[in-house]
Amino acid sequence: APDGKTLASGGADGAVRLWDMTVTPHKEIAKLTSDQVGVFSVAFAPDGKTLASGGDDGTVRLWDTDTRRQIGAPLTGHQGRVLSVAFAPDGKTLASGGDDGTVRLWDMTVPPRRESAKLTSDQGRALSVAFAPDGKTLASGGADGAVRLWDMTVTPHKEIAKLTSDQVGVFSVAFAPDG
Repeated sequence: APDGKTLASGGADGAVRLWDMTVTPHKEIAKLTSDQVGVFSVAFAPDGKTLASGGDDGTVRLWDTDTRRQIGAPLTGHQGRVLSVAFAPDGKTLASGGDDGTVRLWDMTVPPRRESAKLTSDQGRALSVAFAPDGKTLASGGADGAVRLWDMTVTPHKEIAKLTSDQVGVFSVAFAPDG
């Protein structure tokens, strides 16, 4: 969590676990369950009050970290597994990447949360997503071995760069804290 006191993990059993990092040994403090078969990615909102999980069932689920209950209905739209989730630094947007090769953006400002954009490219599976610290750029790592950078300041969002290498797939992307 942003305050460094809680760690979240997702696993093949479909559960999201919360861990207390303030005690030694660290202990599990909650097990959040749904009908997700497997959880591939978890991400805290910047305020730490919401946790997103992306799963094997093609949904994104939102969890209230205080009540430890699911918030509303699952976010649907991906065809296949949701492999990565990431919140924008302002918490207003959630990005999800999936087996269907799309990166979907979800509006977190008003319930019910809804899809606000779908980013498509020739990347194959969208294996990883990450926002730049200023929120102006989104990176997506693809099964094609490329990293794509998306401009979040314009609508529709545009691909502004494609970083290529001889990688088989880009399983994780991250920005430096200073951008």
